[in-house]
Amino acid sequence: MKTLLILRHAKSSWKDAGLLDHDRPLNKRGKRDAPRVGRLILQQRLVPDLIISSTAKRARSTAKRVAKACGYGGEIQSTPQLYHTPAGIYIEVLNNLSDDYSRVMVIGHNPGMEELVARLARSCTMPTAALANVSLPIDKWSALDGATKGQLDEVWYPRNLV
Repeated sequence: MKTLLILRHAKSSWKDAGLLDHDRPLNKRGKRDAPRVGRLILQQRLVPDLIISSTAKRARSTAKRVAKACGYGGEIQSTPQLYHTPAGIYIEVLNNLSDDYSRVMVIGHNPGMEELVARLARSCTMPTAALANVSLPIDKWSALDGATKGQLDEVWYPRNLV
């Protein structure tokens, strides 16, 4: 059994219209919500074995803040493949992981996050900083494909976190 934590990046800033989308930072709410998600992960005993993030500034910043708050001690892998990509690319990235990782967190963007949850479990909305916990009926990451049906154990929304 593998566990996949699917996290949409926290709220980003649109303040500087001259920035490329890839370079947008977190706004005040995003900086507040990301550590809240990390504390939730710690409280739920869901600290991942690996965190993989989009290379977008807002996703990397979310990953760092979540990792710090949940006590994640590993390296955060950033990959450009996860920047505004469909669910199938997430599955391809996960297929190449070592089976030593039991619980993995991916951090990215919509609509890919919602597509990934729907493809692997069932549809749900994924606003910024939403976290979905999906249990997968596989023992090897290479077995994950578009037909894999997991269990959506929980979805948390930042507005409900303290």
